Amino acid sequence: MQAPSPSSRPFSVVLVALACALGASPVFAQVAPKAPEPSTLQANADMAKTLPFANRQDFEDAMHGFVGTVPDALVPGSGARPVWSMKPYDFLKADAPADTVNPSLWRQAQLNAIHGLFKVTERVYQVRGFDIANMTIVEGDGSLIVIDPLLAAETARAALELYYQHRPRKPVGTVIYTHGHADHFGGVKGVVDEADVKAGKVQVLAPSGFMETAVAENILAGNAMSRRSQYQFGTLLPPGPRGQVDTGLGKALARGTMSLIAPTSTIDKPTEERAIDGVQFVFRLVPGSEAPSEMLMYLPQFRVLNMAEDVTHNMHNLYTIRGAEVRDGNLWSKYIDEARVAFGGKAEVLIAQHHWPTFGQERIVDLLKKQRDMYKFINDQSLRLLNQGYTSADIAETLRMPASLEQEWSARGYYGTLRHNAKAVYQKYLGWYDANPANLNPLPPVAYAKKTVEYMGGADAVLARAREDFKKGEFRWVASAMSQVVYADPTNRAARELGADALEQMGYQSEAGTWRSAYLVGAMELRNGVPKIPGGNSSNADTLKAVSNDLFFDFLGVRLDAAKAEGRKMVINWNFTDSNQQFVLTLENSALTHIAGQQPGADATVTLSRAVLDAVTLKETSFPAAVLTGKVKIDGDRAKLAELMSMLDTFEPMFPIVEPKVQPKNQ
Repeated sequence: MQAPSPSSRPFSVVLVALACALGASPVFAQVAPKAPEPSTLQANADMAKTLPFANRQDFEDAMHGFVGTVPDALVPGSGARPVWSMKPYDFLKADAPADTVNPSLWRQAQLNAIHGLFKVTERVYQVRGFDIANMTIVEGDGSLIVIDPLLAAETARAALELYYQHRPRKPVGTVIYTHGHADHFGGVKGVVDEADVKAGKVQVLAPSGFMETAVAENILAGNAMSRRSQYQFGTLLPPGPRGQVDTGLGKALARGTMSLIAPTSTIDKPTEERAIDGVQFVFRLVPGSEAPSEMLMYLPQFRVLNMAEDVTHNMHNLYTIRGAEVRDGNLWSKYIDEARVAFGGKAEVLIAQHHWPTFGQERIVDLLKKQRDMYKFINDQSLRLLNQGYTSADIAETLRMPASLEQEWSARGYYGTLRHNAKAVYQKYLGWYDANPANLNPLPPVAYAKKTVEYMGGADAVLARAREDFKKGEFRWVASAMSQVVYADPTNRAARELGADALEQMGYQSEAGTWRSAYLVGAMELRNGVPKIPGGNSSNADTLKAVSNDLFFDFLGVRLDAAKAEGRKMVINWNFTDSNQQFVLTLENSALTHIAGQQPGADATVTLSRAVLDAVTLKETSFPAAVLTGKVKIDGDRAKLAELMSMLDTFEPMFPIVEPKVQPKNQ
């Protein structure tokens, strides 16, 4: 999962501490969620008849090897609000699904609510249900090998302590990151001390390219991804039958402290064997599958195959709705098949860093084949249809999983979905344009909405017809129509209410935890406006380590306000004393570019360490203050640096999504 950090800022790392500049969203009285409509009750009842709910194998696997837990998996926080607790999900203990939850999602949510320490096999344990991901612990001869230390330091510390309550208290000697999403590395300082890593007492292993990709995916568009993540993961929703139920991939995101310790060693060969404290590992790189940098591993002594996040008990994302680059389903499928050929005939247990294990060679091979074929099917059939001239929306409506996969719980769309993954394939190969010239340069959303509502006879006429369609259960159309009315007039309370009602019913019917959350957060914000809360920000001294100087300057370019830069020119040399890296930053034509090196005659030359730059980024100090203390030296025109800083934009973290953003008058 992308990752990804505490739920206040799901899976993004934003370089600059952002002020809470809230949007001009209308302020309304708080409106509570509503009951399910008859058509929703019918849709969920029909769903309950289509899938093999009598098959309880997953529940048996999820409880296999249970050792112990703590009540509610409670992880206290520094204040009254815990970092993690399963107590709010007690409603899932009911045998029958709530009438506001898709029964298939209810089943997945029950499985993801199982928590504790589990023995996978001799010397291999997992802590599950203490964060959105799993922490795997392998017992070496004299130390522990921790694989993926969760999202937050607090949950990782609690997970390790749970292990110690039942097993010998060996020190952690090795940490392994399977990939660069925050829910798989963010808790590292909860299991090891960075001083021990620096002293050589603890090693940290990761796949090649880990640091370069750990946060890069979420930097340049980080603010937008962060806000959109609130919709994907439902972090603004209270848990409950009419609120957040599950993400599909795990219960929820922990609310603790994200940390990062750089790897001391990386796996660089496609297949690489290493002995770690008496345990043999066969690592296999799978870059560009679920993450840009990722690896699987096989433990031959214990016959355990760890598929990281490439094989889980649901359909994963080729495109994640918070926003990200599209993943290659064809490549993903090939990696799974290569793992099947290499290890499927040997492994007795398959684990992943989400969900529960699969036991027995026959079942492992079956799971690998079906996951392989699922991603291959989506990729190839989407390409077949687009080559026949279907648009992405057509493909999403047309494509159906084969019957042999449709009844497989591990192929159900709890996190990714067939519809949005099919659109992802179209996006990967053809992009946003469907080749219809009418869609090449349409009116922008607000202008389009106003003309649409006008052509439909005005808002009152649209509302009257939409209310009738709502009674018929045509929620998709009603949500779309009301979105047009709201974009034409955000103060139209009736349209906001009806649009929210439609989104809510769609959420109640959704099998995907991500879609449910998106619909319900949208409904909440239509009814109540954008929450007046600070936006998420997970920047800290640890996460900034993963930001290269090159990426830092790229982000400065993203922050440049072109209007303020109009007609201005400057050249600033940057000299980093700790890395001996040098850059030339050039402003011209309202674009900020940089290259390695130094330019004679630059307007200014800034000499500093990267640590000082990080402190400025985190607003722990400022350039003027650092100059006064001698931590920053500026030769040439000092005013140029201040001038550059004055042209950098800050981003509104809680921008509106289900209503138009108010445009500044000068744009």
